[in-house]
Amino acid sequence: MDIAHLIQTVAIYALPVLFAITVHEAAHGYAARHFGDNTAYMMGRVTLNPLKHIDPMGTILMPLLLYFATSGALLFGYAKPVPVRFGHLRNPKRDMIWVALAGPGANLIQALLWGVLLVVLKGMGVTEYFFLKMCVGGVLTNVVMFAFNLFPLPPLDGGRILVGLLPYRMAETVSRIEPWGIYVVMALVLTGTVNSIWMDPVMALTKSLLGLILTPLALLFN
Repeated sequence: MDIAHLIQTVAIYALPVLFAITVHEAAHGYAARHFGDNTAYMMGRVTLNPLKHIDPMGTILMPLLLYFATSGALLFGYAKPVPVRFGHLRNPKRDMIWVALAGPGANLIQALLWGVLLVVLKGMGVTEYFFLKMCVGGVLTNVVMFAFNLFPLPPLDGGRILVGLLPYRMAETVSRIEPWGIYVVMALVLTGTVNSIWMDPVMALTKSLLGLILTPLALLFN
């Protein structure tokens, strides 16, 4: 493993990843508070302080171990989940959809903002490799988080959205998966199933959407 390359990669991705995780989790907490559940707010989780959202195992140790073990081919990690008591929401079944959507929505907005910054820097003639790669890393990190968290299996956000959309009986059946859902997701990640059936198409669609939105801005600098 090239240590210099690892240090460079960590330096480029550190800020985008911290922002992606922090804003994602804070958005869940803010949405929950908006719809009637103050649990995350009372625990200090509606904050942009990354230390409140970092899980030592899932955010730091696991990604590093996978990076070394697979020579950078596979990265997987998670943040400390924001506590939400769905029963405290004013309309639990409906509001849980918005609470779940808040996190991926925050990532989509961040991907767009990093994209805007990239277009502006290039338009101004900035050629500094580090800053341009950080912008690209910001877009990629947030697109990955957006797509992955929308995978329709509890406890991921997509699974909670699915539970909120399904009729009560079907929703109850799907929600029972949650205690084992993360292990199922990890198995699907390790076998490449998530990438082939979900991540690749959703990420491609998301990048196309971002490209479409950014095209007018890029034309202004041409």
